[in-house]
Amino acid sequence: MSSDNHITRMITGFRNCFKIPELSERIIFTLLVLAVCRLIAWVPIPGLDGVELQGYFDQLRTKQSQDGIGFMGMYSMFTGGAWERCSIGGLGIMPYISATIILQLMSPIIPRLSRLSREEGGRVKIMQIGRVMTLFLCLGQGYVMSLGWLSPETVLPGWDRGVLATGGVSYHLQTMMALTCGTLLLMWLGEQITERGIGNGVSLVITIGIVADLPRALPMIWDMFGPNTPDDGHGMFEGIFLIILLLAVVAGVVAVTQAQRKVPVQHAQRAVGRKVYAGGSSFMPLRVNYSGVMPLIFAQAILMFPGMVLNALGAKFPFFLQAAAWFQPGHPFYYLTYALMIMFFAYFWVATTFNEIEIADNLKKNGGYIPGIRPGKATSDFLHKTMSRITFAGALFLVIIALIPQLLGLWRNIPYQVSQFFGGTSILIAVGVTIDTMRQMESYLLMRHYDGFLRKGRVRGRF
Repeated sequence: MSSDNHITRMITGFRNCFKIPELSERIIFTLLVLAVCRLIAWVPIPGLDGVELQGYFDQLRTKQSQDGIGFMGMYSMFTGGAWERCSIGGLGIMPYISATIILQLMSPIIPRLSRLSREEGGRVKIMQIGRVMTLFLCLGQGYVMSLGWLSPETVLPGWDRGVLATGGVSYHLQTMMALTCGTLLLMWLGEQITERGIGNGVSLVITIGIVADLPRALPMIWDMFGPNTPDDGHGMFEGIFLIILLLAVVAGVVAVTQAQRKVPVQHAQRAVGRKVYAGGSSFMPLRVNYSGVMPLIFAQAILMFPGMVLNALGAKFPFFLQAAAWFQPGHPFYYLTYALMIMFFAYFWVATTFNEIEIADNLKKNGGYIPGIRPGKATSDFLHKTMSRITFAGALFLVIIALIPQLLGLWRNIPYQVSQFFGGTSILIAVGVTIDTMRQMESYLLMRHYDGFLRKGRVRGRF
């Protein structure tokens, strides 16, 4: 009965969204811009044969999960299949994401960036620096990608389909310019969604690319677990188990994404000039999964390079081929290294973005303190210790979520295109962006005194 009420409340909430003119215009604008983003993923670069490359990836999807996982396969997932189609959106929005991450990591190190982040209007300047950095990253990655398309056997294991393009200076310049223009257009469309639409535009562009693989995964799920499944294939009970697993993973991701440790803060009464500010109590929210999906992206990207380098060296020295097998999915050393790298980058992200000393100083200047903790160094030590503890729980959760798709590939050979929706980077991004978008829609509904998606968000006095 409660589930029926919740579904009815969700339907009513979506219906109320279109009763507010401003919100309905933002939703329609967002959907139209996302449709344009999907069209960019299908526009091919002149001179490239994307049919052969897409056929290669389709062949990999019929194999086990570990055969379909790779740096290029992950990159193609983030671009919504644009890379494997050799389209102008082959770089996706990832260069802009990389520039933003680099600037965020460099802000505590470079004093100039640190001052800009605190100044009024400094965020605008940082965004301009990020756009310029995105341009140079697109040109560099576009050239590397043009080399990869020119010699696909160097980056794609088992490639035997010939060449995708003929080389030359004009080919490299044309490919670099097409990829750069595609990424800059996606970046501009994402910023338009953030400004004139609903939700975070860049995150929605990534999410729509991930969800675009769902129509291709559904027929594979039906073939594996449907009523016409062969006797030696997957059974209905395995399909039911996967459905339960999917619901559990989504519920766990939602719970951990919103989980936070509320540290109580007490504010003493203080006088500023002729004004007297009354004291009060509040809390400081410390997120359990403070680093979000970044540790998974960093770990996956870095862990692919040793295998690629060792495979390249193995052409001359066969010994390196044995070492390269250690860095391939399916080997216990790979999973152990993957888990340790996720834990490391989770703590690294918190150490570079969470400044407990600055928070303690701001509390002291504003007359706030944590009950039972002295202001100053004792407060910063308490925040450091508390954040370290909850980061361990968040990092351990990321490890479990990251390993679920790969372990499903080892169990009954479930393809990665199917298993990626049961965990990993894709489910974390999709669920996180969906929660953020629904939270913004909820705020619009509550401002106009409409019922939202949550029971606790209803306005009292109307019932």
